[in-house]
Amino acid sequence: MDTISSSFALNPHNSLFTTFSPLKKLIPHTKKLTLKNPFITSSQKRPLLATFFKSMDDFVCTFLDPPLRPSIDPKHVLSGNFAPVDELPPTACDVVEGSLPPCLHGGAYLRNGPNPHFVPRGPHHLFDGDGMLHVITFTSSDGPMFCSRYVKTYKYTVEQKAGHPIFPSVFSSFNGLAASISRGLIIFARVLTRQFDPVANGFGLANINVALIGGRLFALGESDLPYAMKVTPGGDVITLGRHDFFSDKPFLNMTAHPKMDPQTGEAFAFRYHVIPPLLTIFKIDANGKKQPDVPIFSMKSTSLSHDFALTRNYLIIPDTQIVMDFTEVVKGRPPARVDLDKVPRVGVIPRYAEDESELVWIDAHGLNAVHCINAWEEDDGETIVMVVSNPSSIEQALEGLDLACPKMEKIIINVKDKTVHRHLLSDEVLDMGVINPTYSGRKCRYAYTGIVAQPMMLVGVVKIDLSVEDSASGGIVASRLYGPGCSGSEPFFVPRDPENPSAEEDDGYLVAYIHDENTQESKFLVMDAKSPTLETVAAVKLPGRVPTGFHGLFIRESDLNKL
Repeated sequence: MDTISSSFALNPHNSLFTTFSPLKKLIPHTKKLTLKNPFITSSQKRPLLATFFKSMDDFVCTFLDPPLRPSIDPKHVLSGNFAPVDELPPTACDVVEGSLPPCLHGGAYLRNGPNPHFVPRGPHHLFDGDGMLHVITFTSSDGPMFCSRYVKTYKYTVEQKAGHPIFPSVFSSFNGLAASISRGLIIFARVLTRQFDPVANGFGLANINVALIGGRLFALGESDLPYAMKVTPGGDVITLGRHDFFSDKPFLNMTAHPKMDPQTGEAFAFRYHVIPPLLTIFKIDANGKKQPDVPIFSMKSTSLSHDFALTRNYLIIPDTQIVMDFTEVVKGRPPARVDLDKVPRVGVIPRYAEDESELVWIDAHGLNAVHCINAWEEDDGETIVMVVSNPSSIEQALEGLDLACPKMEKIIINVKDKTVHRHLLSDEVLDMGVINPTYSGRKCRYAYTGIVAQPMMLVGVVKIDLSVEDSASGGIVASRLYGPGCSGSEPFFVPRDPENPSAEEDDGYLVAYIHDENTQESKFLVMDAKSPTLETVAAVKLPGRVPTGFHGLFIRESDLNKL
């Protein structure tokens, strides 16, 4: 662990923020950040007990686990560009093609993704890897700097001290009846003997997304609170700690896809539960202060809703067929499953609602929106339009993105008539879509999304004109394949002139990390969003490999300087 990060992650007396020790004693602070310290010493005090539990883990993996299916077999899951990498300190890199556009200068691009700190011996799902941020900054006069750093979560810190994985996974730990029961008992024993304390400190990975909320940078994963992060002037990334947005009441987790309103500076979020209320929504004001919860008691089952949508007046929440059901554990199966008997729904609620009295649930057969790219209102608010990625084979959703075959759809919701109509935007298998972020929550014309291919790679990117319907191309007006052996990350749109209100919506650039398996080189790629071939504007050769991951963010110079 690097020196700077260690001081933030492990020092319970750091005065820069408020922390909570295992005894929950408040530490004085000088800055108004409510952060929870991941420091714990239980495993150090009980090395013999920790060794015993490790032996039990090994026994379960060796003798009780049935043959691993591909989606939880680490030999399969962590192959190719899914293999983890080591941390890399800030390192200079060269522009090898074209020139960087001025709108990138002074800013930083970050992308999150799973990167297991230890090679797993037993079952391992793609979602199980520890969060790692891969960051390229454009703040140095000497050129771009690149680094890769773990998010120093409580889980990461405890397991680093132990020297091996400890925390369970809802996606992979429960594999066969004997192994499931045994792992459940080991987990219970570890918590009982204070090997770790997930209630007080969380157990999330912070491996899904990055977001700016209330002027602060966060790494997010939906099983825990976000972790506050900081990009240093030298291009490094440090973990400040677990953050609760100055909440008046404690809460344990939130979505990894909060929605920001660029006009008001507010953020909206939700969290799901396994006990009522099964869903809760809330707002975070422009100053980063969490507002009171709005519990949703009309949610009938724990839906693992990954994303939702925001418009000028509404929140739209998918109630999908992907559910959390802990009765599955006693059957030797993971609690996360697909319920094919459930009818999916969408919930529409005013964004400033104080309770669920105005919430409207509408059946939406076949709609299991994984990612909500954008939404807006038409017809004076009677109609809501959503652009989403929707799996064609929902039964495969937990086995792999490529197997689920997500496709881009335009969803028309008539709030008054309580109807939902789905319109396929393209026959291509597409996901990880984005828009010009200044159009979030209002009508946009273009969406940019990755082309999905096996094994769960984004092999190119397309630009879709959302105003085009029923055309032979399905509205695709620009496309690009990265080439044989190449795959990329989710694209992100950077406006050419973000301060120009009259700029055209697609006047800007798509940025993404690209990896070439043939040369074993990774690059940061800048593409012209107006070009019909999304042609390269600039390419930066990176000093380290960037594994396949999830979501990213570009931070402008003006925002970066405020962190």
